[in-house]
Amino acid sequence: MLSEKNHTSRRELANAIRALSMDAVQKANSGHPGMPMGMADIAEVLWNDHLRHNPNNPEWIDRDRFVLSNGHGSMLLYSLLHLSGYPLSIEQIKNFRQFNQVTAGHPEREPEIGIETTTGPLGQGISNAVGMALSEKLLAASFNKPDAEIINHRTWVFTGDGCLMEGISHEACSLAGTWGLGKLICFYDDNGISIDGDIKGWFTDDTVKRFESYGWQVIGDVDGHDAEEISDAITDALKDTNRPSLICCKTKIGFGSPNKEGTASTHGAPLGDEEIKATKEALGWDSPAFEIPDDIMDAWNGSKTGENIEKSWMDSFEKYNKAYPDLGKELKRRMNGELPEDWNRLAEKSITDIDNEANDLATRQSSLLALNKLAPILPEMVGGSADLTGSNLTRHDASVVFDEDHPGGNYLNFGVREFGMSAIGNGMILHGGVIPYSGTFLTFSDYARNALRMAALMEIQNIFVYTHDSIGLGEDGPTHQPIEHVASLRIMPNMSVWRPCDAVETAVSWRDAIERKDGPTSLILTRQKLPHQVRSKAQIKDISKGGYVLSDCNGTPDIILIATGSEVAITVDASKTLTKEGINVRVVSMPCTNLFDQQDKAYTQSVLPIECVCRLAIEAGVTEGWWRYVGSFGAVLGIDRFGLSAPAEELFEYFGFTASNIVNKAKLLIKRD
Repeated sequence: MLSEKNHTSRRELANAIRALSMDAVQKANSGHPGMPMGMADIAEVLWNDHLRHNPNNPEWIDRDRFVLSNGHGSMLLYSLLHLSGYPLSIEQIKNFRQFNQVTAGHPEREPEIGIETTTGPLGQGISNAVGMALSEKLLAASFNKPDAEIINHRTWVFTGDGCLMEGISHEACSLAGTWGLGKLICFYDDNGISIDGDIKGWFTDDTVKRFESYGWQVIGDVDGHDAEEISDAITDALKDTNRPSLICCKTKIGFGSPNKEGTASTHGAPLGDEEIKATKEALGWDSPAFEIPDDIMDAWNGSKTGENIEKSWMDSFEKYNKAYPDLGKELKRRMNGELPEDWNRLAEKSITDIDNEANDLATRQSSLLALNKLAPILPEMVGGSADLTGSNLTRHDASVVFDEDHPGGNYLNFGVREFGMSAIGNGMILHGGVIPYSGTFLTFSDYARNALRMAALMEIQNIFVYTHDSIGLGEDGPTHQPIEHVASLRIMPNMSVWRPCDAVETAVSWRDAIERKDGPTSLILTRQKLPHQVRSKAQIKDISKGGYVLSDCNGTPDIILIATGSEVAITVDASKTLTKEGINVRVVSMPCTNLFDQQDKAYTQSVLPIECVCRLAIEAGVTEGWWRYVGSFGAVLGIDRFGLSAPAEELFEYFGFTASNIVNKAKLLIKRD
């Protein structure tokens, strides 16, 4: 139902978005004015009549989430935040796309001012939104009671042709329909234009039928410039609580521009001073640049309404806390991202228990062992796999598959959708209240690469479980054998990469991933069994530093052997042979180079003393990255080519990952030194 604004005044409210967007892009001489101008009417109706939010508390738990998936139109979002009363000033609007400003070229996650996620890489915003809506559904199932729907909000998305062309949108939107995410509502900006012009030459999908086949409610042929039609469409969407909704809005890109409306020239370039002047005249907008009339600012401001909405929720939550004090406390803990009070003790005990059990396991099996011990402590952990559950071993004993009969389940069957799975996980953690993890083969991390990058860029916790980590997977051959992948993940800023050598290191890596709140973690795990390594309590403690001395010699080492994962055991065997021959050997296990590099100089030099320049690094992957640890006097045993199809044992022999070959290379290094 429309609020008490006549058609003319609603258009004026929308024109405020258009004016700010034109002015900011022109001042920056860079940006995308067309989409904000085209979607302004939709945004005005949604934000003023339907969006439940509080500009004075952008991180209120039960707020609606708004995602601008077509993030190139970022001035639409900045205009909305400024006009609605969020802490985003007109000066920041004036400094659009400038150094060290929150008004970046594409929206960058700033929850304290209302930016829920970083968008721009098309398709990922709508995929994040699926994760947000999923988290809302999971939390509602866990915390709501018949007399108290304490979690009850929606996720709204703006998306365009570009997002729907991206393959990830198929992956995520298909799952949204399967999962019945009825509180997910998406507005499709159907303007028929992308960067290269009229999309008829490259995008002729029947979008309505496509989304209907996913199990979505589709509301088509909405005039995206008619406030009443838009509002009616939203009202219809809200009636269906079992299916996500797609509202298809016919719009004109660059709406109001006399000479450029409906053309690609408005997509990614300033309109120009003369065209802006002509556009404002056509729209009846006579205010100077960056000036919004007081009556329009007052009409837009959502602070009072937002405070009332949140106060009503807080009153309900107070009653909820009295009726269900344990649930109220648990909800606050989880939404604050805090671990249980007894976490440290229980996590430490789990690692000790795993060490005492001392079985030889593949690290994917060790990962399942760690999950079986840690997951029951953490009801917020929600995991899944891209159709490889039996191989990734991501389903622990306390897992309950999320489906229609178990809306509070904690295990997700993602199907073969690595990219969508990873971006959905990003959305889940962005929503709050859950800790997502997901699994696939390491080589298929390539499919998900940009979602991993976005997790690292946003500094959000997402745990990626990657099994079958090397040529050790054997007969599936080079298409499935990772070679460059571990190194590739290690060079991604803010990505923590663990390649553990046994069950104890695997458990420590899980603990670190769970405790790490400021970035994603990749756990790199083997298919084949690895021997348990004997350690002292001090050594177990040092695992969390990323690299440590696993076995040592008396006195100064003649050579330091550095290894990770499945190569550690082989290296330890080689060190025993060298020791018998009177050579002083130190073996360093370095499961996480990222963490090791963060340690202070005193520690890193205690592990890799500068006086010992004779060093050999061993890892079944590309040699790139290891030279920084071995130096110009050292060597690296690795693989700088693709693998082969054969049993793992034959491949390790062929590529030289044997104790005897390590012994020979070590002797040559010592002799050369």
